Amino acid sequence: MSRLPCDPAELRTLFLFEKLTDHQLEQLCEKGHVELIEPGPVFAEGEVATCFYVLIEGELVLSKLSGGEDIEFNRTSQRGVYSGAWQSYLGDRAPQTYTASMRVTAPSRFFVLDADRFGQLMREWFPMAVHLLEGLFFGNQNAKQVVDQRERLLALGSLSAGLTHELNNPAAAAVRATASLRDRVSHMRQKLGVIASGVYDRQALATLIRLQEETAELVAKAPTLTPLEASDREDELGDWFDDHGVSGGWDLAPTFVQAGLDVPWLERIVASVDDAAMVESAIRWLNYTIETELLMNEIADSTARVSTLVNAAKQYSQMDRAPYQRIDLRELLDSSLVMLGRKIGDSVAVVKEYDPTLPQIPAYAAELNQVWTNLIDNAVAAMDGHGTLTVRTRRDGDMALIEIGDTGPGVPEEIRSRIFEPFFTTKPVGEGTGLGLDISWRIVVKKHRGDLRVESEPGDTRFQVRIPIEPEVAAAEGVTDG
Repeated sequence: MSRLPCDPAELRTLFLFEKLTDHQLEQLCEKGHVELIEPGPVFAEGEVATCFYVLIEGELVLSKLSGGEDIEFNRTSQRGVYSGAWQSYLGDRAPQTYTASMRVTAPSRFFVLDADRFGQLMREWFPMAVHLLEGLFFGNQNAKQVVDQRERLLALGSLSAGLTHELNNPAAAAVRATASLRDRVSHMRQKLGVIASGVYDRQALATLIRLQEETAELVAKAPTLTPLEASDREDELGDWFDDHGVSGGWDLAPTFVQAGLDVPWLERIVASVDDAAMVESAIRWLNYTIETELLMNEIADSTARVSTLVNAAKQYSQMDRAPYQRIDLRELLDSSLVMLGRKIGDSVAVVKEYDPTLPQIPAYAAELNQVWTNLIDNAVAAMDGHGTLTVRTRRDGDMALIEIGDTGPGVPEEIRSRIFEPFFTTKPVGEGTGLGLDISWRIVVKKHRGDLRVESEPGDTRFQVRIPIEPEVAAAEGVTDG
């Protein structure tokens, strides 16, 4: 890298400076300089932006980091193209770092101006333009923050509504089962009074109590029957009840079938009761036992479902957990699927293909859940609520690969390069802000040093998220175990 004479006349031949006055061009040469830069890197993305570069002759290459790789996005030899500290006129109100990396492929001459001097000249020569650019920059930034926040609030509201709906079902079921259980226990107390009155001898009573215990055990082990098998067995038990003079036997049959009881088992009751007139009383006593067990199972299932939903919500929100921690991707994905269960619906088949050997990774768990939410929501919308949603994890070199796939019509090739742009959306006006994928891209690429891309064809669209398994930032952040 060597300094060369600066010629105001040559600067005027560059489109960036062609409208400047002679005095302004002389000032540029006084405050800046011309450099001959040999092939190689000039500056790197993320470094403090110290200089503004304008190409006079040669060739430059601009690139950005994505998934730990340097991705080239511009290669040019056009005179007058510029890069570097072009935002220095914003001062400390904006990050003063290089937004890309630059290297040259051949010996190249640049006009170079220190960032502070470039910012000073911009404010001095073009105050109106600077105000306009400031308004554009900060206006867009503020608008993006407001819409970004609204997008998050809308997503939170949708998830809250879905969670409330999901919680209401098992909670309502538990309330109904509790009311029914109270009624059955009341009837059991009445039957207990009848039994205690001495209608059964001691041996028959002991046998009946033993059958009651066996019945309770059978309820817990009851096999799952097909609708046809259940119907046939109900007919069989209904006929048996009629033959033995049990009134309303057709109402009792479904309960006994649900408990896994059959005709041979009922014959044991008859054999244990000496008086045939007592058969119906014994049957009804055992029916209360069966109904009580089934209702307690329903309450247990409902409360377990509530607990599962609450745990999923805690996992999703990462309540009481460090923001940056080692996490199991399967747990995060499962909690997101639970939270989005109502939106996914019954017409979408969910296929989970998790790699059990994938280790825990250090990450911002709550923010990754936002990514899964956006990708799953888009996948379901793309399928119009019907199809197959595939969630897959596996190792890809030193990266953890997470795929969210759908069987929708696919992303047209002509818009694939734009889908991660802020405010770009294919949804009708009012149905999408166009920030979901932009937020996801910033979380994955900017915050996790990962990569987010899409592979799509009709019937097979896959959004691929790659997160470093052991990023360097983990050590700096002091990651805790999740």
